[in-house]
Amino acid sequence: MKKVFYLYAMFLGAIICSCNPMDDLHDEARENAAGVVESFDLTLTDDDYDELDLQYGSFNSEDEAREMLPDYLAELYPYLDAGSSVNVFYNLYVGNAEGLEDYTDADVYELTTADYAASGSDAFGYYPNVDATEEIMSVLDSQIESPSEGQIVLVQYRQYLEVPEVGFANLYEYGFNGTLDGFESVNVVGDQVWEADSFGGVEYAYMSGYDGGSIVNEDWLISPELDLSGESDIRVQINQAINYASDLSLLGVWVTSDYTTGGDVSAATWEMIDFANAPAGNNWDFILSEDYDLSAYDGQTIHIAFKYESTADESASWEIDELLVKSLGVSGDYDSKGEYFVYSEGAWEVMEGVYYLSSVDYNSMGEGSGQPGQYDNFSSSVPADSYIPTFLSIEYPYAQEEEQMFVIYKYYSSSAGAVQIRGNSYTVVEGEWTAYQSTIESSLQFGFDGTEWVPDNTIQYTLTGADYDYIAAAYAAEPGFEAAAGNLANYGNFNRTGGSTSWSDEMMFTVLTDLLANVIDPTAEEGQKYVLSYDVYNGSSAIETMSLIKEGGEWVLNVND
Repeated sequence: MKKVFYLYAMFLGAIICSCNPMDDLHDEARENAAGVVESFDLTLTDDDYDELDLQYGSFNSEDEAREMLPDYLAELYPYLDAGSSVNVFYNLYVGNAEGLEDYTDADVYELTTADYAASGSDAFGYYPNVDATEEIMSVLDSQIESPSEGQIVLVQYRQYLEVPEVGFANLYEYGFNGTLDGFESVNVVGDQVWEADSFGGVEYAYMSGYDGGSIVNEDWLISPELDLSGESDIRVQINQAINYASDLSLLGVWVTSDYTTGGDVSAATWEMIDFANAPAGNNWDFILSEDYDLSAYDGQTIHIAFKYESTADESASWEIDELLVKSLGVSGDYDSKGEYFVYSEGAWEVMEGVYYLSSVDYNSMGEGSGQPGQYDNFSSSVPADSYIPTFLSIEYPYAQEEEQMFVIYKYYSSSAGAVQIRGNSYTVVEGEWTAYQSTIESSLQFGFDGTEWVPDNTIQYTLTGADYDYIAAAYAAEPGFEAAAGNLANYGNFNRTGGSTSWSDEMMFTVLTDLLANVIDPTAEEGQKYVLSYDVYNGSSAIETMSLIKEGGEWVLNVND
């Protein structure tokens, strides 16, 4: 049977200098760059996983990576032509530490004002001298009906750091953390409405009348009913940011005592709350107001509303991070904490071997920009494993070898747009706290066939000086190869001009398959592909390539390449 050899050659008449495609993977596609053929490595970053909507920063399986990456590569590299290849390094999820989901998926109970008051504390948190663990077990007994054996509950609570002072204490606290906190959104004019939003770990209520241009709007965000019965010296405080505003009269905070939820906004009697300490309207900085006096409403039932208006010429952006309604009481710095409890044999017990990070813990790791204490959470840009091992070494300086601890923490996911409960297992290894690795680095190679990116295991290999020496020595005495091998030994390239020292296509196939089988990749698996590049002389110096694949245990020409 006649053998047909396919030889792929690329002649270089000049030295070609090209930019490294890894300089900036996310720049705009190169201008007027059609027909570019490149082969390079790509390591996925947190930004890539966000773009792929993989909020945990990894693929669940190789099949998932094979399915999702081709379209993503097409978006990243629209200028690349057929023959291009990318070796993608990515995180592959191999599973969390055993038992971690018991904590990250546990039921969450947040203590109420009545729970705190039952301990003799005020309505906002436990006093420093209160044994929170003992009190919480009593709360769980009374608040969780028919618990099941083995049920795990994360209890979140506040505890004062010092005995609080008499002053203004929060009656109502709204943080708009992922929701509008029960506020009523009333749309009077326009298509835009109030919504819950977040940026950089900060969550807030948001309104803007801009949609490709300024649009006329009137929208109200009205609080739930605020019962001030028996309360005195009422104060209100707001943390807000306003941008793109020149007419601040379009944005206002209002209070009323005669509005009914779901009723007619215009029928109520509204009084403006005119904060002295308020944003200027031209940046994203949050400004915390003073405690504004609302004592005229002591003992009444009120609603507080944010009224937003935009015109055809102005559409400000308004962010409300926090609204506090206070009365005369006690106040002081506190720690936001959490503990895990399990229901076992008819009673609630505190769980050992698990630690829930508190606000004080985050602050101890740094409160500046880009540090955990800035927002009391971790994120892709503030990774937990960069801080927790050091934290544990300080918290547990005498931990013994192989001692294990689950650490549970808050994590802001930009892809989910929310703060989540995550965690990991940490073990003392050779005296150091070491994080369990739930992901491993894996890689897949993709080739562009001119239409789409397809999984491809092709290895691009350029012959080295040692490879040329191997061929020259191995074929120096081989009948029919002697002269060509001698020429290769003298010049370090394959003569392709014809004549007694020239290498034919069949000779090239023979020596290159020998090189693959015995030097480059003796243990290559079935189906492995190689594109070998080598120096030739055809009247001038040039480079040729040959594409090979292992089939039936032998290296053969890859006729489909």
